[in-house]
Amino acid sequence: MLEPFGKEEDVKFGLTSELFNNLKRGTTLVEFSSPNIAKKFHAGHLRSTIIGNFIANLKQSLGNNVIRMNYLGDWGMQFGLLGAGFGQFGCQEKLKQNPLQHLFEVYVQVNKEAEHNEDMKQAARDFFRQLEQHESEAVSLWQQFREITVDEYQHIYKRLGVHFDIYSGESFHQDQAQEVVQQLQSRGLLKTSERGTGVVDLSPAGDMSSACTVLRSDGTTLYISRDLAAAIDRKAKYNFDEMIYVTDKSQENHFQQLFHILLAMGHSWADRCRHVPFGLVRGMKTRSGEVVFLEDVLDEARARMLHNMSQSKTTKEMDNPEDTAEKVGISALIVQDFKGPLLSDYTFDWDRMLQAQGDTGVFLQYTHARLCSLIRRNDGAKAAVFDPSLLFDQTSITILQHLLRYDEVLFKSAQDLQPKHLVNFYEAVPPDCLST
Repeated sequence: MLEPFGKEEDVKFGLTSELFNNLKRGTTLVEFSSPNIAKKFHAGHLRSTIIGNFIANLKQSLGNNVIRMNYLGDWGMQFGLLGAGFGQFGCQEKLKQNPLQHLFEVYVQVNKEAEHNEDMKQAARDFFRQLEQHESEAVSLWQQFREITVDEYQHIYKRLGVHFDIYSGESFHQDQAQEVVQQLQSRGLLKTSERGTGVVDLSPAGDMSSACTVLRSDGTTLYISRDLAAAIDRKAKYNFDEMIYVTDKSQENHFQQLFHILLAMGHSWADRCRHVPFGLVRGMKTRSGEVVFLEDVLDEARARMLHNMSQSKTTKEMDNPEDTAEKVGISALIVQDFKGPLLSDYTFDWDRMLQAQGDTGVFLQYTHARLCSLIRRNDGAKAAVFDPSLLFDQTSITILQHLLRYDEVLFKSAQDLQPKHLVNFYEAVPPDCLST
């Protein structure tokens, strides 16, 4: 008789296999989610959040010491625009009532204004320069934006079952980024372009045919400058054995440049840094139209699941149907995302995602609940030494053969960090096992 799920021996199921004997273990830092502050959590950040969480969970189950980091986009010229825009279009009262919605409205308005107003563009550049120079008024407003954003995001993460050990951000490395620029200069790696920007030549022939800009002409830093500083700082602080970045595939070139520059600076550990890219989600809409914010998607998943439950004749009475609908709906969302190769784009389909039968998250949750019910019904049964020779019927043999593949599937996931292997393994459990 199996012991109930959750006990120590079940958590370690499959992990004692010889397949894992040569697996390198140590400290793994996973950077994931990483939305921009002062903006509502866009649905586009969903993939980074759940894929990064999967990788962190996987690495932890394999015996690694895992550091989960949320590297917020909390610096850069966008805050020059927002700061200048808030001075003209912002309202502290509205900021208190609905903070992220108001900041979103201000950001849209100031971007529209900056398209045809050179004074607004200059005001944005001036505000960002004030931030970089630590002028108190600019820093105070920026800090207010950051605090209210993180607070709002934590509600979303709680719904997704995601947590972070560290909330970091570009702002943490603004001064260190200038130090990195000086190090590049002292090593002879920093060149000045015709436009007056600071660049690193990445071309094999050294002919500037492939160059990476690390400094604006006005002396302010860029995203990659701060990423270089962040990587160096993390290695010094956490002495990681590997670092994994989880972002969409449009940033592949950025990370190639990042690792290339780190190696050129003499940081050999950059070889143990890895970018896990993923494709886009198409067609993510609610009944009311296009979805922009993740909260709308989660609310819609809960509402649709609740409706499906109310229409089903097999739904049992429960104390909190909304909570169940929330959990099953979000599980269905995650499973649909995890079914294929991460690099592939996929088309979002509400009806397919929430089907109660087939290879869906809803049926996976049903299977888990049914198995837990079987275990509870057999609670108190004496454990015995398992003897597979006593199994004669084909269904039992098929189930056993399937379970014995778990270590291979887990090992494959550990190699390429793809969740599809595990999801497809769970979904392939023979349905006959539920009637045992």
